[in-house]
Amino acid sequence: MKRHYSHGGPVTAGLALAMFAAAGTSVLAAQQDFSQVQVEATHVAGPVYMLVGAGGNIAVSSGPDGALMVDDQFAPLADKIRAALQEIGQSEAAADLKFLLNTHFHGDHTGGNADFGTESTIIAHTNVRERLSTPQDRGGNVTPAAPPEALPVITFDESVNVHVNGERIIAIHVPRGHTDGDAVIHFTGSNVIHMGDLFFVGRFPFVDLGAGGSVEGLQDGIAEGLSVLPEDIQIIPGHGPLSDMDDLREYKRMLDETIGLVREQMDAGATVEQVVERGPGDEWEGWGQGFINAERWLQTIYQSLSDENDADYGPVDPDHGAGPGHSHDHEHEKGGSNHP
Repeated sequence: MKRHYSHGGPVTAGLALAMFAAAGTSVLAAQQDFSQVQVEATHVAGPVYMLVGAGGNIAVSSGPDGALMVDDQFAPLADKIRAALQEIGQSEAAADLKFLLNTHFHGDHTGGNADFGTESTIIAHTNVRERLSTPQDRGGNVTPAAPPEALPVITFDESVNVHVNGERIIAIHVPRGHTDGDAVIHFTGSNVIHMGDLFFVGRFPFVDLGAGGSVEGLQDGIAEGLSVLPEDIQIIPGHGPLSDMDDLREYKRMLDETIGLVREQMDAGATVEQVVERGPGDEWEGWGQGFINAERWLQTIYQSLSDENDADYGPVDPDHGAGPGHSHDHEHEKGGSNHP
């Protein structure tokens, strides 16, 4: 079941928007015409829906306890997202947003925090609050600190449980993956997981080395997910279509082979220029169609493996820089396990 919510014309590609080069999320939001963006809702399982618009994918649990949302894209889309919540909720109670979870701090996932933070409780990893509450310098482009209403009020270090709409929803920190504040969100009763930007479907990922990300940490996090997740789970990626374990295995194979290829060449003394010139291998060339092309992905691997975290290979993805993100930290309820 898919529904569209728009105040304008045809669908614009949300993922394409996330690939634009600009100074920061606030600048991007000011320049982009969001009037043409549609928010598309797809029922996944039980009370869980996936919303696609512009920026990172959104997950929603909607039911008698109200709504819980994972990520919120960009501020100009807040009203369209609210319209989607109303439609899928089918009642005022089910559409009432109670909780907002952020998978990480980047602006295409937290750009609506200031809007939704006035009506819901924002929950995120400790490092998300830290990064949203301080200016973030992305290659000379400084994104200012988010306003208090955009900040998580409940933070966690390892995991946190939220019991909503008849199931336990657990947010689990994955260290040093896409950033230093990533969390996957497991809807345990519905057998659905939102993986945030740890998982890009069919394309090279963006690993934010300047914000504590690591290609090896990403590789380890995906490996752990594959080892513990049930075979029939449905996966909402940070970017791309609703996916399954086969898609995640293919993504892991790409990580293993491209990281292994670069490591082998580095062990033989290759420079980053030589690694880029040789490419990622024929099978993976087509994965460089987004913002992170093959050249940039190989540079990221080389830099990460070299631990050259102040090297500069060009501008970062602005939507994956700091973004506008409830003040007052509350003591969190920690989950009993770090595994879904």
